[in-house]
Amino acid sequence: MNQIGLTHLLVLSTSLFFIGVYGFLTRRNLIVMLMSVELLLNSVNINFLAFNKYLFPGKLDGVFFSLFIITIAAAEAAVAIAIIINLYRRHKSIDVEDAEVMRD
Repeated sequence: MNQIGLTHLLVLSTSLFFIGVYGFLTRRNLIVMLMSVELLLNSVNINFLAFNKYLFPGKLDGVFFSLFIITIAAAEAAVAIAIIINLYRRHKSIDVEDAEVMRD
């Protein structure tokens, strides 16, 4: 039976991290940028859980850190969506460059 090892989880986490960085740096849509930040946070969660499972199997420190990050990510998403809705109502666009040019 094949088991998923630490290397597999770290490759997955690294892939998600760089996809998130690429999406955040190359996209102009605020929703896509928010999703990219969520990918970054989820890749960190995978790292915490993988290292917790393979390096410290008797402890739950990685799980607690992951729960804390999920809580922070939910609050960040709520605030970001509120800001995006406010920008859309004001400028009729969620494009980063349009919001920058249309400042009052």
